[in-house]
Amino acid sequence: MRVQTIVRLLGSLAVVLWTTSITFTQTAISDAPAGFELVSNGVATTTEFQEALAEFTGPETIADGLGPVFNAAGCGECHATPIVGGSSQVTERRAGRWDGTRFLDHPGGSLIQDRATDARVQETVLSGHNVIALRSSLSVLGLGFVEAINSNDLVANANRQPAALRGTFIEVPVLESPGERRVGRFGWKDQQASLLSFSADAYVNEMGITSPLQKVENTNNGRALPAGVDPFPNDATVQEDDGEDVELFALFMRSTRVPPRDTAIANSTDAQIGSSLFNQVGCNVCHTRSFVTSSEGTIINGGDFVVPRALALKRIAPFSDFLLHDINTGDGIVQNGGLATRNQLRTVPLWGLRTRGRFMHDLHSHSDLDAIQLHGGQAATVRSAFNALSSTDRSRVLRFLASL
Repeated sequence: MRVQTIVRLLGSLAVVLWTTSITFTQTAISDAPAGFELVSNGVATTTEFQEALAEFTGPETIADGLGPVFNAAGCGECHATPIVGGSSQVTERRAGRWDGTRFLDHPGGSLIQDRATDARVQETVLSGHNVIALRSSLSVLGLGFVEAINSNDLVANANRQPAALRGTFIEVPVLESPGERRVGRFGWKDQQASLLSFSADAYVNEMGITSPLQKVENTNNGRALPAGVDPFPNDATVQEDDGEDVELFALFMRSTRVPPRDTAIANSTDAQIGSSLFNQVGCNVCHTRSFVTSSEGTIINGGDFVVPRALALKRIAPFSDFLLHDINTGDGIVQNGGLATRNQLRTVPLWGLRTRGRFMHDLHSHSDLDAIQLHGGQAATVRSAFNALSSTDRSRVLRFLASL
């Protein structure tokens, strides 16, 4: 009996030691893998990643359900710089009407698709709609790590911000978990919180392809389609994608690496001084430098997704708080956040900034300096602090930005 007791004790000790070891591994924070190479960050296997990449790249065809109104035939058409999944020069157009107290969507929804499979259903902005806005395509690289940020961390970060600069967080529906809501973080208006929802939304709005999460496609400015234009009936009981493509889009984004820094520039004296000045003038309040993702096994998205080891406890440097702010460049469009967010936009993540040639939500700025000067509203004091720097120090901040 004594020997058996010792064996049981040794077994219990082994379990304790094993559990302690696992706990230590899970609590070790490391930097997220970075790079502009189309290889998996570890979420997907090499084979799975290549399949997801091929589906993300496209193109889709009418036989796949493309259209009848759409903006692109594949995700890769709008997300391609400097690699597939990055940003681009492509913009989408939204429209509506502001009557002084209410925002009214354009018939058929605020998104005005620029292409059609039949000239008879080409969408246009109808007269009487005084709000027209362009939005650039955003990079989706590294978004798996953003999805894995605990919502409470985004809220806590907002609460730490000075009142005048404080961002707005909104909770939005998680389409794959009916009835569940989560803090939004994707899209110019934080209109999505999960990459599966984000994918389904883009599939139906940008390509006109329905799925189990988005069952009804867009119409021509809200009008019924002429007979024979669409080979697939716009019927909520029949989807053009069974959900597999949407899953692959999400898998691709969850498997991408974060945009890397240019270390040669980042290690230069001017960029290092510029980094300190970036904080000193207050840019880092909204362009939050870093977050740490949730631990392995954390259940998110209303129970639909479990954070895998490849995304867990990773330190990322997105230079965004993923919150909504009014910096006097708002597009006037209302989506999930309600009327209060009409002129608010999500803080643009600055990682990968050096690969972009146009800036702000409408791409009307052509230099970092010009984009800084457009910051007003909540960011006016930060812009003034930047302008108060000597010309040498302003150049150092711009040198720092060139490293991102």
